[in-house]
Amino acid sequence: MTSPTPPCLTLVTVQDIRAARYCLPGVRPWFRRHGLDWQAFLDAGIPAETLRTTGDALVEPVIAEAKARETAAVTHGR
Repeated sequence: MTSPTPPCLTLVTVQDIRAARYCLPGVRPWFRRHGLDWQAFLDAGIPAETLRTTGDALVEPVIAEAKARETAAVTHGR
């Protein structure tokens, strides 16, 4: 018996925060308040599910931007 396929990992980047029209000076303290590493995020992104675990609805527009970016990359062969 095989194990279920893990869900695709959506990685949120600073590009997605900008696309959601959030200001970076406001997002940095938000990361701090939620115990998330800002520099690690800037360097490598952060899984969408990690953002969702904060329980903050403000992450959903950013995750939507990340998913749209990933879809566009697949559609355009990148």
